[in-house]
This record gives sequence, structure tokens and C-alpha cells, in this order.
Amino acid sequence: MEATGTDEVDKLKTKFISAWNNMKYSWVLKTKTYFSRNSPVLLLGKCYHFKYEDENKLLPARSGCTIEDHVIAGNVEEFRKDFISRIWLTYREEFPQIEGSALTTDCGWGCTLRTGQMLLAQGLILHFLGRAWTWPDALNIENSDSESWTSNTVKKFTASFEASLSGEGELKTPTVSQKETIRRYSDDHEMRNEIYHRKIISWFGDSPLALFGLHQLIEYGKKSGKKAGDWYGPAVVAHILRKAVEEARHPDLQGITIYVAQDCTVYSSDVIDKQCTSMASDNTDDKAVIILIPVRLGGERTNTDYLDFVKGILSLEYCVGIIGGKPKQSYYFAGFQDDSLIYMDPHYCQSFVDVSIKDFPLETFHCPSPKKMSFRKMDPSCTIGFYCRNVQDFKRASEEITKMLKISSKEKYPLFTFVNGHSRDYDFTSTTTNEEDLFSEDEKKRLKRFSTEEFVLL
Repeated sequence: MEATGTDEVDKLKTKFISAWNNMKYSWVLKTKTYFSRNSPVLLLGKCYHFKYEDENKLLPARSGCTIEDHVIAGNVEEFRKDFISRIWLTYREEFPQIEGSALTTDCGWGCTLRTGQMLLAQGLILHFLGRAWTWPDALNIENSDSESWTSNTVKKFTASFEASLSGEGELKTPTVSQKETIRRYSDDHEMRNEIYHRKIISWFGDSPLALFGLHQLIEYGKKSGKKAGDWYGPAVVAHILRKAVEEARHPDLQGITIYVAQDCTVYSSDVIDKQCTSMASDNTDDKAVIILIPVRLGGERTNTDYLDFVKGILSLEYCVGIIGGKPKQSYYFAGFQDDSLIYMDPHYCQSFVDVSIKDFPLETFHCPSPKKMSFRKMDPSCTIGFYCRNVQDFKRASEEITKMLKISSKEKYPLFTFVNGHSRDYDFTSTTTNEEDLFSEDEKKRLKRFSTEEFVLL
């Protein structure tokens, strides 16, 4: 009885924490984001111009972004569709208990894991669907008005609280089934895309079996001394994502790997070795690679001299975004306009979705409204990500990014470098792993250093 009582107290505590976080961050979601019509908007390599078209035509309120001077651009709907199509992963509640803890939510501590998931999800979209892909139903998502996020949070918490007292399950919202959705698609190509779209999201489900779900990421984090409820920095998450992809045994994922830069250095031969390693001896195809580079954009504060470089990075179609944020909050940065970064916020706590069922709802995995933040407010600690489909793409990307680094660094040291050869050629300890220990001793030391140097994320 005592244990049961303790569990009930923990559950109620979890609900109150979730409600508090929703109330705390709901203003971010309900606030309109203003975009200038005079400057281009860049989103993961795609450029949109919100130019004058018809002064009598207003931007629909449901769009979530407002153009100054009450004019609409020809690209607004295209931008919205592109942005909404990115996969949005947020705090969740009432998911299966995390092993070794009483936690059934990541509210208050899991935001960097969520932004890391979003970056990896974008890499998988590029790998399976390509940068031109957009979700056909993206514009059908209803955007919230100025009051609905807060009011819905209160209603949802009240309903959930009452249900927990009465022993009933949480209320379900009606959703469109997968069969009904696929029926609308005109050809086999669109149907294939939708199948992969759902498959990618299912890999990030909040259950112990999901390959890149929170439960699995926490398990890999334990190897570096982290546990559920701890705060994770962008560099630690980069290494956790690498382990998760390396250990994934799904047939669709054997053609992709992750490389994490060592001390702001990308060793080209190490990357190419990973791309040319295949589990099947008869497979000679190059692997795609997601390159993750943990960096600091300054000391205590972000150095504005790096703004042009960050904008240049987000202008590349093979960029998969940035795991970053501002102090005490992690965001997934995906674009910019002028000196403001466009991001997705993981801090809104949503209900658990069972992705194992065929017709699981997709709406809560897509953000209806973009948000902007001044580059000056960005915390200097972050992880930058790139996707390269094969060795040739990697060589081309390394040359292009190296040119950008030389231009941006001026007389200072560059943020990171690409060098020829292996890390062992420069007297670095090889980071080979074995089955018994997922992280080598060298990696453990590096991860612990990252953990102590990085900002605390809530």
C-alpha cells in the first residue's frame, strides 16, 4: 500500500510539473511571429521571398506568421508547408515508464534530447525523402489563436487529472486514419513517401522499442554517466545519436551512419572509412553520413562575428539544423531571417502517442507555427549537423564548408576544420568500441568534459 501511495504521489507530481511547463511555455506557441517582407527567409537551404503582391490581400490568421505592412508574399504558403513538414518532437507525458526511474514524462529535462531527435529526423528525411519533399497534409493543420494554447492546456490538464482520479484513460481526439490519408495520394511515389514519413516518426516514438526514442537514447546516455532526469548538453547528445544509429539493426538504416567531430576537427579519412564500411560483404555502395560538429560560438556569450557563418550554414540544403538554444532552453534551429534565427521549440508537453498502431495521428509531430529569436540571445554551445549521401557528396561539402570557414574566420581561428587523414595520424587515441562497452575510455573522458563545460538545460 505504501508503494502504491508513493506511485500515486509521483504521478500527481508529474501531472503538475507537466501542467506548469505547459503554462510556462504556452505563450511562446501562442505568440505570432512577424516576418519582414523586405528580407528573404532561409529554411534549411531553401530561400523564400515575402515580396509585395497585393496590398489588399492579407495573410490568413491561421498561418501563424504575420508579414509587416499587411501584405502577403507569393512564397508564404510554400514556406509554411515546408516548415510544417519538418518533424517536431516535444516533451511528452504518460509514456511507458523509463527503466530505472519512476519517470513517465521528460518535462523539464529532456529538451536537448528532443532537439537532437529533430536534427536526426531531418537527416533521415533527406536520406529517404529528399529536401524537396513536403507533407501533403501540412497546410491542413490548424494553427492556434492567441488564447487556445493556454486554454487547451488547462482543459487538458483538468481532464487528465480527473481521469487519473477516476481510473479512466485519457480522452482521445479523433484522427484521420492512415488508410484515409493514403487514399488521397495520386501515385505510388506519394504513397511510398507517406509510408517513409510515418516510419521515420515511428522510430522516434516514446517507447522502449523505438530505435531513436527517448528510452533508447537514455540507455545510451547511461554509458556516459547520464540518467533519466539529468540535463544533456548538445555535444553529449551528438555522441548519443551516433551510438543510436550505429546500434540500429533495422534494414532501412544500414545505409546511413553518423560521425561526430573530435575537438572541432573533422578527419576526412575517418569519415570516408565509416561511409565505406558495410555489414554486408556484397554491398559496395557508400553509406550516407550525418556529420555532427559540437562547437562554441564564443566564450560566456555568443560572438556576433559568427552570425554570417551560422547563416551560411543554414543556407546549405544538406544542413540538417543546429542543436542549440539560449541559456536554460534548448531549441532546434532550422533557418533565419536577417539577424534572427528560426526554430522549433520542444518545450510544449503533449500526450503520449502510440506509434506502433498503423493509423497513429501525425498532427502533434508537426509544428504549426515558426518562431524567431535574435542571434545575440543564442547560447554559444551548440552542435551543427550536415548530411552527405555518399563519399563524393562528403568531399564536395567539406570543400564548400572549408571555403565558408576561411571567409568567416578572417584572422581568428575557424570554428572547426576539415583535415586529411585519420585522427590516429595526429596522435589521437582511436575511438574503437567493443560490444561490452559502447563508449571507449577516450570517449567517456570527452563526454564528461562536455558535460561539465556546457550550459544547464531545462
